[in-house]
Amino acid sequence: MSATRILIIEDDITLSDQIARLLQEKGFNTEQLFDGQKGLVRALQKSFDLILLDLLLPSQNGFSILNQLRKVKQTPVMMITASGAEQERIEGYRKGADDYLPKPFNFTEMMLRVEALLRRSRRQSDLTNQTTQLTIDNLQLNRRTQQVLFDEENVELTPIQFKLLWIMAENQHEVMSKAFLYQSVLDRPFSRFDRSLDMHLSRVRKKLVEAGMPPERLVTLHGKGYRFI
Repeated sequence: MSATRILIIEDDITLSDQIARLLQEKGFNTEQLFDGQKGLVRALQKSFDLILLDLLLPSQNGFSILNQLRKVKQTPVMMITASGAEQERIEGYRKGADDYLPKPFNFTEMMLRVEALLRRSRRQSDLTNQTTQLTIDNLQLNRRTQQVLFDEENVELTPIQFKLLWIMAENQHEVMSKAFLYQSVLDRPFSRFDRSLDMHLSRVRKKLVEAGMPPERLVTLHGKGYRFI
């Protein structure tokens, strides 16, 4: 992972240094910025494999940064939020975050989440020998470019959202359990207290509906899972 580039946007200098040192010890290349506006500029200017993004930052908060970043880039983003701030995490997922770390966090957990998110991202870019095209009625998916079209209109999805939609569409009409989707999409076991998959699916549905898809095509079956019809 020596070529992996990680941007840390965190105004707590001590915490940022600790995160950077740990990542560097694991062989990652890191860059640190302590201001929201400067962090956004760097994220847009350079290519990173992952961004660790604090929510509360000087000059521009994490939500604003994420919102602007997602207009032009789909770089995986892990947000750092206050412990127990569920509404903030929900808002982060809605704006395109791929994962979150609640403060205070265990550095071992942080590394596991970072490595899992990087693995998911790499798998999305290593699909040369796999089926790359999927068309269902007005919906078109391209795994190689991660492009989604509905009625020829482009639908911007994050890597996690694309993977979720691909699996749902590839298994059209089948009920996909939460346990299966957590493991195959998020690389972690299902927990009934974890709402991250719900947030990702809600965001996928919202974007597709905005593009013209009937909302009932992506169905939530309470207690069972989800189904694309």
